[in-house]
Amino acid sequence: MASDSLLPFQDLNHLPSTSTAATTSPAAILLPKIEPKLEPLDEPLSSPPPYYPASVAAAAAAASSLNLFSEFTRLYGLFQTTIPQGFQPNDGVSALPESHPDSRAIVSVPDPQSNLSNVVLTPRGGRKYQARSSELVRIMDLKPEDELYFRRTVRKTRMLFDSLRVFAIAEDEKRRDMLGPNRRTRADLKAAALLRERGLWLNRDKRIVGNMPGLLVGDVFFFRMELCVIGLHGQAQAGIDYVPSSQSSNGEPIATSIIVSGGYEDDEDAGDVIVYTGHGGQDKNNRQVVHQKLECGNLALERSMNYGVEVRVIRGFKYEGSASGKVYVYDGLYKIVDTWFDVGKSGFGVFKFKLIRIENQVEMGSSMMKFAVSLRTRPLDAWPKGYVSLDLSKKKENYPVFFYNDVDEDNDPIYYDYLITSLFPHYVCNAGNTRGCDCAGGCLDDCLCARKNGGEFAYDLQGILVRGKPLIFECGPHCSCPPTCRNRVTQKGIRNRFEVFRSRETGWGVRSLDLIQAGSFICEYAGVVLTREQAQLFTMNGDRLIYPSRFAQTWKQWGNLSEVFSDYVCPEFPSIPPLDFAMDVSRMRNVACYMSHSSSPNVLVQLVLYDHNNLSFPRLMLFAMENIPPMRELCIDYGVADESNMGKLAICN
Repeated sequence: MASDSLLPFQDLNHLPSTSTAATTSPAAILLPKIEPKLEPLDEPLSSPPPYYPASVAAAAAAASSLNLFSEFTRLYGLFQTTIPQGFQPNDGVSALPESHPDSRAIVSVPDPQSNLSNVVLTPRGGRKYQARSSELVRIMDLKPEDELYFRRTVRKTRMLFDSLRVFAIAEDEKRRDMLGPNRRTRADLKAAALLRERGLWLNRDKRIVGNMPGLLVGDVFFFRMELCVIGLHGQAQAGIDYVPSSQSSNGEPIATSIIVSGGYEDDEDAGDVIVYTGHGGQDKNNRQVVHQKLECGNLALERSMNYGVEVRVIRGFKYEGSASGKVYVYDGLYKIVDTWFDVGKSGFGVFKFKLIRIENQVEMGSSMMKFAVSLRTRPLDAWPKGYVSLDLSKKKENYPVFFYNDVDEDNDPIYYDYLITSLFPHYVCNAGNTRGCDCAGGCLDDCLCARKNGGEFAYDLQGILVRGKPLIFECGPHCSCPPTCRNRVTQKGIRNRFEVFRSRETGWGVRSLDLIQAGSFICEYAGVVLTREQAQLFTMNGDRLIYPSRFAQTWKQWGNLSEVFSDYVCPEFPSIPPLDFAMDVSRMRNVACYMSHSSSPNVLVQLVLYDHNNLSFPRLMLFAMENIPPMRELCIDYGVADESNMGKLAICN
């Protein structure tokens, strides 16, 4: 490798002599000490509770170097590794013009399994894992069924991460007297450590360059560790993810992704164009105190520019209501077009990299989030044409429900009566024992309603669903607890601003103008409840009804920890009889009735009781199965229906 390819710019901290640079061979080059570009809001890990199987602090430190089994092995044949013409592993690298057919090829690296030094131990000291692979690949020519497979795999892993995180929080809440009121739980690190130990991190056996299958531009993450679990960005704190020079066949690093979060004062972010400041030279207060060096991640970005290798860009910014205080949004692929060494605002030398977003990608997720903010406050200014109504609920909901249609003249939603909760026959609410809990000051773990749920509450203190159940009992009008009780989540109405819209693809649809966190309550699926006999009369007249018994039991997926704990059993209590009623939403309905059908939904149906104890007539409550970004369509699985009854109205498609 040519010596001048490592240091094309002057290093103000260290000026090597010509003789030294000329006589240094690739084998003799030592990997410099990595000074990662840290995230300002990332916090050190506190000691984990004793009931977790490993030290979470050690798990977080080793997370970026562990090679775990990937579910993507099934489609290994789709991985395309190419070597650019003119590439010489030992003699140097020839830069290729952008027009060259191999200009975006990936640099070949040796088989990581042949290097025994890559094998490391888990924090527990017993089980061995291989280091994260350095083999750069690009996944190409996916078929629709493969794209669906990858998407479901990513969703499943993300749901498992969120379920573990919420479960850890709920367990710590039970031990809050022991931990103390001011103890902050790093449940994200605990969840990531458990997934790592079970070999459930994705994309560890291959280093994917470019778009990652199963991930969409606009996907939102609340925690940095989730990026590592998915493989979107493999560094727990560093802002630049790259293959180190020590693992590259020609001794040169290659960058694959960056996080832009404003951690460096010299960063400039204009959306499609980014001037990104390299890493290094900052003190613990994020102040630039020494000159940066062209090494590690900085050198990797320079080499990626040289080869024309694109990088993934994830933007991190503060977000009110986030459990971590921040959100991370995947904004697509960028190409590095220029780099230079400059004097920063603090008077020290910094490396800068100019990135331009590659064309023909969908709108950036961060832009959609900003656009949603303008819609929430000034909808007519943001979209002056298309709004038919600024509140379909007519002030019945906590927030207005917008109605938008720029496709055709079909404005039917404005002509129906809006329901905020389902209407049951009178005898339903008067049947059964109506006794409630006696917790006048607020419900505790041993209250009557908690015992109905198997001795625990269904939600954590933030109102997030811990795990799906056949049925959840909430405190109701016969309970002595106040309206602020933690066990009244679904009775408090919607917490987000929704929009019913007309779609050319799905007919009617629903999207949120807010970011919805996984496990959060969305709304009730409301209609007029009909008994079996009433439903038969309606169907004789040709009316189509909603049959709750046909909804897919997606509640079983939320909180399913069977892949992590071998003794996990799906909840079977409280048990309920088969649902034998229908819902008429042909004349009275709410926003949920416009949600479209999907076999891979992002919304689940959870049965809940609170105003009566008739197990045969629960309410249908909807919860988010994943983090749902603003402006992304909400969908549920209506299940399989027979030919005589569609199982869902035409409005639901």
